[in-house]
Amino acid sequence: MIQAEISIYPMATKTTSASFYIAKAIESIKDMENLRYEINSMGTILESDNIDTINKASKCMIETVHHLGINRVEVIIKIDSRTDKQLKMEEKIESIKKQMN
Repeated sequence: MIQAEISIYPMATKTTSASFYIAKAIESIKDMENLRYEINSMGTILESDNIDTINKASKCMIETVHHLGINRVEVIIKIDSRTDKQLKMEEKIESIKKQMN
């Protein structure tokens, strides 16, 4: 299973808020096959069993922001690819919580 966190930062917008652009980027992947996602306050977690799906979703999100008139987009992507277990994002969180007092 592969989880990736993508954070998108549109540059040179007319306002300091980026939520409109981020929302549109997330909307662009909502119906993508073999992809789950979860938003958080700092980025979006993408989950798939195929790295090509993760790459396709990332590209789609970036291109969506560009198509909204933003000429420069900064993107940070972290990828966790694991082949020994098929852990979903919720299972990873539960594993951490079990270790906490």
